[in-house]
Amino acid sequence: MKNKVKAKKINKSRSLITTVILIAGFILLFIFMLISITQGAAAIPLSTVIEAFTNFDRDNSSHLLVMDMRLPRIIGAAFVGSGLAVAGALMQGMTRNPLADTGIMGLNSGAGLAVAICFAYFKGASYFQIVLVSFLGAAIGAAMVYIISNLVPGNNHPMKLVLAGATVSTLLSALSQGIALNSNVALNVTFWTMGSVAGTNWNQIKLALPVIVTAFIGSVVISRGVSAISMGEEVALGLGVKIKLIKFLGTMFVVLLAGTSVAIAGAVTFIGMIIPHFSRFLVGPDYRLIIPVSAVLGALLLVTADLFSKTFSPPTELPVGAVIALLGVPVFLYFARKQKGDL
Repeated sequence: MKNKVKAKKINKSRSLITTVILIAGFILLFIFMLISITQGAAAIPLSTVIEAFTNFDRDNSSHLLVMDMRLPRIIGAAFVGSGLAVAGALMQGMTRNPLADTGIMGLNSGAGLAVAICFAYFKGASYFQIVLVSFLGAAIGAAMVYIISNLVPGNNHPMKLVLAGATVSTLLSALSQGIALNSNVALNVTFWTMGSVAGTNWNQIKLALPVIVTAFIGSVVISRGVSAISMGEEVALGLGVKIKLIKFLGTMFVVLLAGTSVAIAGAVTFIGMIIPHFSRFLVGPDYRLIIPVSAVLGALLLVTADLFSKTFSPPTELPVGAVIALLGVPVFLYFARKQKGDL
């Protein structure tokens, strides 16, 4: 009886913390998005930004810059960051692997190869077709990683997936570069490889938004099952969780989130690894809380990183993928060290 009362208190406390984090996260996200709209190669006063929203004038170049370039860019950054963070949370929960990330697990490189093939051999492809091909590439990349990791002895050691992911990512990235050089589309492919939201436009947002939102809602729906699986499949079976169904749906949502994100921003890695760990530290092991918190914090991280990338040394911009990697590599090394052991 005492344990049940204690558990209820802990759950209530975590729910309250989650609510506070979500509210604070949304406020900070709005502030940084607003700041980001004003900053860039040419600074725009906040009053002009507000005027562009309230009294848009198509003949005003500053209004056009705000509405047609900076606003879709920052919305794209928010949704890509959110999508990658939720995808990483799902992967970590379903595989029980703290090192899981869309970049490390082959999804980004698979989607990148698919995009490179589109650029090289299907130059008239629409953005919708590129997104569809990205989904297929992400799925193939993930499948290759899981197949190779299963061929390596060592039970379910987390480093198996990481090593398989590194192998597959290197192979697919090399193929992407080879296709790019052979077809004279190296510049376009390099843009995707480095990761950037600079070229995001409204057509991309209109296509990507429904996919990311749908996959996010689906992730929340299966979050209870993911929580159970993260505690072990025997526990999940004891709780009546349909493990195969949850893993199938979860994998589909991960592919949708990763494929769409790569189609918008290219290969941005480490968000899916960093943010779920931070969310888990803040709200505990329940994925019903981890997923929404990861979505908000992932959006906040990429929006902040994009702001830094374009204000560090204007008018030159740093690739946002490189900015994220500066944070991600030390975190990866930390968790890899914790998982050291014989395969």
